[in-house]
Amino acid sequence: MAQMDPDAVAKAFVEHYYSTFDNNRVGLAGLYQEASMLTFEGQKILGVQNIVAKLTSLPFQQCKHNISTVDCQPSGPASGMLVFVSGNLQLAGEEHALKFSQVSLSLSVDFS
Repeated sequence: MAQMDPDAVAKAFVEHYYSTFDNNRVGLAGLYQEASMLTFEGQKILGVQNIVAKLTSLPFQQCKHNISTVDCQPSGPASGMLVFVSGNLQLAGEEHALKFSQVSLSLSVDFS
């Protein structure tokens, strides 16, 4: 079996995540586990249902993420991957975009 390119995996994940966020935030549930934690502006949110509830309760319904950077690196002995994303978030009806950054850690990526 050919070895997967970590950068290609990270890019595909980021495209899927932000497309889903922009169009169907409830659909993000499948990307989290019960042990997953989202830290949002200092608030720690644990578990799939709580994370999805937070993301769907944000004070805007329509948005578009424009990704500027996707950086990834292996993390830990369990074939994990750390992904750092930055870019702009354009809210519907707003003239100026907001800057954003996000770090994601996956401990179940198999590159073999």
